[in-house]
Amino acid sequence: METKSKELFERAKKHIPGGVNSPVRAFQAVGRTPRFMKAAKGSRIWDEDGNEFIDYVCSWGPGILGHADPRVIKKVKEACDLGLTYGAPTQKEVELAELIAELVPSMEVSRLVSSGTEAVMSAVRAARGYTGKDKIIKFRGCYHGHSDGLLVKAGSGALTTSVPDSAGVPADYTKNTLVAEFNDRDSVEALFQSNPGEIAAVIVEPVAANMGVVLPEEGFLEFLRDITKNNDSLLIFDEVITGFRLALGGAQEYFHVIPDLTTLGKIVGGGMPIGAYGGKREIMQMISPDGLVYQAGTLSGNPIATTAGIETLKILKEDPDIYKRLEARGEKMAQAVRDAAGERVRVNQIGSLLSVFFTKNEVRDYESAASSDLELYAEYFGYLLDHGIYTAPSQFEAMFLSDVHTEEDIETTCQIMRDALCSLHF
Repeated sequence: METKSKELFERAKKHIPGGVNSPVRAFQAVGRTPRFMKAAKGSRIWDEDGNEFIDYVCSWGPGILGHADPRVIKKVKEACDLGLTYGAPTQKEVELAELIAELVPSMEVSRLVSSGTEAVMSAVRAARGYTGKDKIIKFRGCYHGHSDGLLVKAGSGALTTSVPDSAGVPADYTKNTLVAEFNDRDSVEALFQSNPGEIAAVIVEPVAANMGVVLPEEGFLEFLRDITKNNDSLLIFDEVITGFRLALGGAQEYFHVIPDLTTLGKIVGGGMPIGAYGGKREIMQMISPDGLVYQAGTLSGNPIATTAGIETLKILKEDPDIYKRLEARGEKMAQAVRDAAGERVRVNQIGSLLSVFFTKNEVRDYESAASSDLELYAEYFGYLLDHGIYTAPSQFEAMFLSDVHTEEDIETTCQIMRDALCSLHF
């Protein structure tokens, strides 16, 4: 049943662009009506028609403890009784910053903001202010939020002039954004060689998760660390997805590669709207009021989001084995798909992140991810949805596991995934 979702979608389209407040929610890529959700608890989510799903979207990452964890909810309710926002400093801001520095040592000093987009935009500004350079390198297929300077694509090739990836973005905003290919060292070296002394930073998702999950090849992150050091540029890890999800210290702990600046979101607020960016003290001292790089926000570090973040990070800190459990479940699901589909699909998985690509090609960059059969993915998605499994309504997003997905949930999901693959004609 999706009667209420259809009705709500028609109402929404009258007053909200496309009927949704974030494009992927529209289900356009899978040819379905978006499900309007009403409640979530543990590993489950319910729509307005009362349909129950095992949820592998997990609010696009922050739900590592599952939905409505009672320990977090209790603390948030207590905080709400004291007021929602003050626009003034609080003790909880200090506690969260201390906790971030403890768990992610490269973030010696950090600034709280209200979203991942804001965190990345501010980190890039800090890098430019610190280095005195204007240009940055990003990678095709890596998403860093919707700020004008980062919403670009590579055009016909990695070394072409960057062009805006959205209407309304002036070309002048993106002229200092250079685009390389993920896992391609030559493309990065060529950009440094053609822009000597001009590159402020390289920004990368250490595990790409916005063209589907794409892992860095062995030595690639180390290469980025070396080439930025050798060119007096900064290395920025966008860990909005991987932070506190891939490991307690994020991807930089997992791969033992330490960036100069890190951006966080999602989990750091326990699911509440928040983001953070930070790094070495000497870099972060460039931020106002200490330095000349301006950034501000009324809701930054608000007491509700910081409360949820502190409690979530404390829970993760006290139970480090959570990452072993998540890795085991992720591997089990990935293997179930491989066993059922063989060479007809590619499954990329690391920790609690995984993607099923409907292509026979190894997926190592944007071009290979884009070779996926989107119609087959839409059929696969629809089968899962109709059988009670809620996954991302796009080939180019990740599945997220939580610690409250039970063995029964995993077994049920694996069987439905097998059935879905067997039902497809490919």
